[in-house]
Amino acid sequence: MSAHFKIIYEFALPDKGSELFELLFDAGSLELVATAGEAPPFWTKLDYEQCPHCPLSLENHAHCPVARNLVPAIAHFDQFMSFDRIDVRVSNAERHIIQTTSAQEGLSSLMGLLIAGSSCPYTHFFKPMARFHLPFASKDETMWRAASTYLLARYFSRDGLVPEDMQLAGLVKIYHDVARMNDAMVQRLRAATSKDSAVNALVHLDVFAKFLVSPLEESLTQLRSIFDPYLISMGRGVKNR
Repeated sequence: MSAHFKIIYEFALPDKGSELFELLFDAGSLELVATAGEAPPFWTKLDYEQCPHCPLSLENHAHCPVARNLVPAIAHFDQFMSFDRIDVRVSNAERHIIQTTSAQEGLSSLMGLLIAGSSCPYTHFFKPMARFHLPFASKDETMWRAASTYLLARYFSRDGLVPEDMQLAGLVKIYHDVARMNDAMVQRLRAATSKDSAVNALVHLDVFAKFLVSPLEESLTQLRSIFDPYLISMGRGVKNR
């Protein structure tokens, strides 16, 4: 098995230029492999607009790991407005996806991957989802992936799904913590950018986070009908054909 996996984002920009992001992830930690670069900007310092629930300390972390991962994307997209049209190609070992979309949507997809690849404890849940990255996922797809990831993680933990968590309270808490992180990160990005594409891209991600927070049961109900054939067969037995 390879020690790394790669996901490539290529943006064809309105001026006919392009931006290429080759993201290399450690296959073990599922974190983005850092590359040497310039000194991180001021808005990445841990104590600058630090999340109110941040579990990290200045003694061990001079910079916010999420903010540091976002630096390359912010630096290259600050000149664009949210509504600018771009073509995005996303490639990995399994597939290639091409999408014509807004700068906000394209950057949001990239930022979600960069955030998941950070060492922030609040992003650990999203690392398996980054490994099986699905660019431009809809709300229903995101809900499906999040719930499936949570349940599979509980299976691998050998704890199973305890009765008091049948309503997926643990998943709600994960997204609640991420929503608080996003709120603080927006303040960092307001200081880091002059245009609105990066801020709105993060706000777009936050909409998904808040969609999964409350009320989760109502959100999951939208997926209920696609299970009907299987649930019916479980209840009545599958007839021989």
